[in-house]
Amino acid sequence: MPPMSMKLRRSDYDVTNTVQTTDAASVAHEVLNVFQLLYPQYPVAPLERAFQDWQRLFEGEFPGFMACDTPYHDLQHTLDVTLAMARLIRGYEKKHQEIGPLGALLGLITALFHDAGYVRSWHDVRHHNGAELTRVHVSRSAIFLDKYLPTVGLQHGASICRKLVHFTGYEVAISEIELEDAKLRSLGKLIGTADLLAQMSDRCYLEKCRDRLYPEFVAAGMASPDGPHGGYPTAEDFLIKTPFFFAGVKNRLDKSLGGVHAYMPGYFQDGDNPYQHAIELNQTYLDGLIKANDLTLLRRIPPWTLPNKGFPIDVTIYR
Repeated sequence: MPPMSMKLRRSDYDVTNTVQTTDAASVAHEVLNVFQLLYPQYPVAPLERAFQDWQRLFEGEFPGFMACDTPYHDLQHTLDVTLAMARLIRGYEKKHQEIGPLGALLGLITALFHDAGYVRSWHDVRHHNGAELTRVHVSRSAIFLDKYLPTVGLQHGASICRKLVHFTGYEVAISEIELEDAKLRSLGKLIGTADLLAQMSDRCYLEKCRDRLYPEFVAAGMASPDGPHGGYPTAEDFLIKTPFFFAGVKNRLDKSLGGVHAYMPGYFQDGDNPYQHAIELNQTYLDGLIKANDLTLLRRIPPWTLPNKGFPIDVTIYR
């Protein structure tokens, strides 16, 4: 498959411009297809149910929880990550054939709920927005998975998924995640890799960093002067310092996550890697904007997937 042109690619579609990542049914269809091609005899009912329950959670229809209100870590982000995870699993299995259907099922459900920790409970009267839970959201996602998996007949996998989800965050160093099984550690690295590849290859990644991720950082108290790289006084400053993140991510992908991103081309018939192409285009474009000192050229309008039609984070209340 040839690399998709960034000019032709739609903002609500994946890197191949073939799967609508703002539509849960479209992504579920693609992910289930990948799973069934790999494991044709294995039941898919738990995965189908997980997609349904995940959508209910993010839309505020899951008992005990409000709707998702984080503009960056939204429905599209999670669907994009889960799709990338399915593709990585297929690429990995083509070479190793060791994850197996149960491991793949647990990995995909973990990818679906990896940001469940951002969703506030009905009883939360302390926080104004789920972004305030950024520093602990992975642990909250682990707790959610622990309680959720038994409801789809996967109680035996709860203890595994509690650990797998930490490969997507920074609350626990990857080297300190207690998974002795090498196959499960590989599965965790695939999840962490899918999370990074999906968001950084988003067609509107740069606009989302400026207009959506930055407000989340403000709400989380991570944009203050004592924050990373000296803090982020403004959204523009946050974007200018994004190249630091690109460099850090490359190191994380290659070292901490074991370079498993190299299995992505195995999914595509021609051995191409459109995720890498899209990331490089985003990085190159941002470098050009910074050199030209003109961030006004970022004009793409990302799709809005939150149930709340208005912008939910008022950064002034956190200043």
